[in-house]
Amino acid sequence: QIIGLASSGLHSNGYSLVRRIIFQELGLSPDDVIPECGCSVAEELLRPTRIYTEAVQVVTRDFSVPGMAHITGGGFYDNLPRILPSACLARLRKDSWEVPSIFPFLQEHGKISEHEMYRVFNNGIGFVLVVPTKDLEGALELLAGLGEKAYHIGTIHGREENEPTVVIE
Repeated sequence: QIIGLASSGLHSNGYSLVRRIIFQELGLSPDDVIPECGCSVAEELLRPTRIYTEAVQVVTRDFSVPGMAHITGGGFYDNLPRILPSACLARLRKDSWEVPSIFPFLQEHGKISEHEMYRVFNNGIGFVLVVPTKDLEGALELLAGLGEKAYHIGTIHGREENEPTVVIE
C-alpha cells in the first residue's frame, strides 16, 4: 500500500517552468496576488519545503516500511520507480489526496498536460511510504496523530514487462 504525505506546495521543483508561466507568460510580479491560491506570487513561490524526518522516524519505528521516496524533481514517474523492484507497478489514485491550488493554476495557465504535471511536480504529495496492507490503517492513524495529512494514495501490483512502472488514474 502507498501512503502519501502532503507537501507544502512546490517544494522547489519545476521552478524554471513556474518562472516562465508566472513571470513571462502571465506577466505577474512577486507582489501580485494569485486569487486561486489566496496569497501573493512571492508567498507561494517562497513557501518552505516540508521536511518529513519526524513522521518517517516514528512510522519506521512502529511499522514495516519497505520503501519510501521524496517526490522531488521528476515527480511520481521518476521517483517511485527508484524504490520498486522491476517486477512491480505503482497504481496511484489521483483523486485520493488534496491538490494545492497552485498546481491546477500552473497546469491551466501553462497549458501543461496531466502526464507532465505528474512528471515535474509533486501535485500535493511530498513524500511516499510503502507499507504492508496489515499496517496501512495503523500507519495512517499514527501519522494523523502527529498532525500529518496522510493519504492512502495507491497500491503496488505485479508488472508485466511491457507495462509502465507508475500508473496514475
